[in-house]
Amino acid sequence: MPKMKTNRGAAKRFKVRPSGRIVRARSNHSHILTKKDPKRKRRLCELTEVHDSDAPMVRRMLAK
Repeated sequence: MPKMKTNRGAAKRFKVRPSGRIVRARSNHSHILTKKDPKRKRRLCELTEVHDSDAPMVRRMLAK
């Protein structure tokens, strides 16, 4: 069987935690920040887990 190649775009966007959970960045934190309050911007900076239904697809793209 040929070696599985990692999807490089996915590798830049998703990280696998030591526990095996996959995390991603939240959207809407790149521009138009002047009308968003600080609490909202802090929340958008945090990483969040990928949904359980999407995790197998992401794991396959990461070839892990």
